Amino acid sequence: MNQIRPWLYIGKYRDTTNLTLLQFHQIGAMLQFAELVDRPGIVSLFIDQEDGQPTPYRHFHRGLDFIMSNKESGLNILVACGAGISRSATFAIAALSSVEQISLKEAYIEVKRLHPDAMPHPAIWKSLCKYLKDDATFMPYMMR
Repeated sequence: MNQIRPWLYIGKYRDTTNLTLLQFHQIGAMLQFAELVDRPGIVSLFIDQEDGQPTPYRHFHRGLDFIMSNKESGLNILVACGAGISRSATFAIAALSSVEQISLKEAYIEVKRLHPDAMPHPAIWKSLCKYLKDDATFMPYMMR
């Protein structure tokens, strides 16, 4: 699990099952993409989004609304997918872009700096660019 901001973390499925780790980071909400893991006292949302597939707008809408409303409630949020590489990173990038009003490219660079495993899948990245009407010419998967 990597901290992106005091309120935003990226992780993998295994992190959602580690209650000690969740408590240590005071996680109060989890946006999950691998499988739903319910934890007492932690608000959870599972979005059934396969990695490598275009993301429907409704998934971005639900996921970003979940992140924003829990941030406004003062909760620390963990965004987790199977490996913590693509889906979770993409939604964290989108949230950071929205909250800090920066481009997706700037948000990606910041997330990558703090979570070196971040690598949004091309189909998911293109979906996000269309959803947020951001410049789709920057492709993180072209950077190595």
